[in-house]
Amino acid sequence: MYKEKLMIDLDGVLNNYTKYEENFIPEIREGAAEFLENLCRLEKYELVLFTSRNSKLCEKWLKENKINQYFKEITNIKKPASIYIDDRALKFNGDFKLTLDEIEKFTVHWKK
Repeated sequence: MYKEKLMIDLDGVLNNYTKYEENFIPEIREGAAEFLENLCRLEKYELVLFTSRNSKLCEKWLKENKINQYFKEITNIKKPASIYIDDRALKFNGDFKLTLDEIEKFTVHWKK
């Protein structure tokens, strides 16, 4: 059965990120494990963890938080996917003026 690829960012999405620390990944965000479990229950997505972090550190974090079984791979390369979930993304809706306005007003949720 074909599954759509869904790329999920680690920092600011799955964890309580506020600043980058090379050898430390913040605690898991409340509701993240349930979110991943619900996605997998749909049985139509292949989950890929997208992060610039060291993959071994990420593997350890995923296992410690008991969510490693949900991810097919960890990568730092944005690959073609049906959906990207990222705390630093804007959705282009076909209107460049509106997109420019959104860029000017953009703030990541954890800085509000």
